[in-house]
Amino acid sequence: MKKTVSAKNLANRRLLRAARTRRMQMHLGVSRLLVYISGQHTYAQILSPEAKVVASASTVEKEMRQQVASGGNMAAAAAVGTRLAEKVRDIEIEKLAFDRGGRRYTGRVQALADAARAGGLKF
Repeated sequence: MKKTVSAKNLANRRLLRAARTRRMQMHLGVSRLLVYISGQHTYAQILSPEAKVVASASTVEKEMRQQVASGGNMAAAAAVGTRLAEKVRDIEIEKLAFDRGGRRYTGRVQALADAARAGGLKF
């Protein structure tokens, strides 16, 4: 008999991957770039090793809404990555760990990461 994979099981596996990644990053003691992708918007924030928000950017911000037509596409994710890199430029952060929340490194996650790297962030 074939074992079927339910949507609930897939979500749990994603959360387990995310928790495992965060545990490993906590031991490094570096700042983290967190990415959250919803159906309509893209969010990114940088947390210090003490888990305090240093900078954030999202498609919900007023300036970003004027730049992009839709918050749920790759162009919007790239704009969020660029905006976050601009905000962090003044803050001296040498090394970041990329926390993608258990999601695959494709699509909007990859577009945001590439734009942030192009803006000067190193992770």
